[in-house]
Amino acid sequence: MTRDHVDPVPAGLHTITPHLVVREAARAVDWYGRVFGAEERGERIVVTGGKLMHAELWFGDSAVMIADEFPEMGVCSPLTVGGTSVVLQLYAEAVEALWERAVEAGAEIVHPLAETFWGDLHGQVADPFGHRWNLARHVRDVAPDVVARVAAAAFAG
Repeated sequence: MTRDHVDPVPAGLHTITPHLVVREAARAVDWYGRVFGAEERGERIVVTGGKLMHAELWFGDSAVMIADEFPEMGVCSPLTVGGTSVVLQLYAEAVEALWERAVEAGAEIVHPLAETFWGDLHGQVADPFGHRWNLARHVRDVAPDVVARVAAAAFAG
């Protein structure tokens, strides 16, 4: 049996693609589009009960998959497990406007937007679905040895 060659990574996607589990995935897709400018591509896969099994969002050149939680299968959102160990980094030229939209749309400020020692204008928010986002714009290049030295001093006990 001969098979035609199929690329192991679908066209346009990267080798690793985050897959976020949220409560009310359809609402989250709308929120991420309105607030972060995500573009929905492809077809949504909706299963029995109206739950969203899959939606594909694009943030600039990067894809993020979104799905409703299915606790009976061990697929839970940060709201169900009581937090998240993952933070998504989203770079934007107009990060100040992005920040304002996020906060006005109900994101909780975790770390205020400020210039950092590593060269980014950077802040962190928690979205209404329990996921954390670093919102940033790179503003200056800093040598890695300087970043390491300042970080060591900042985190010294």
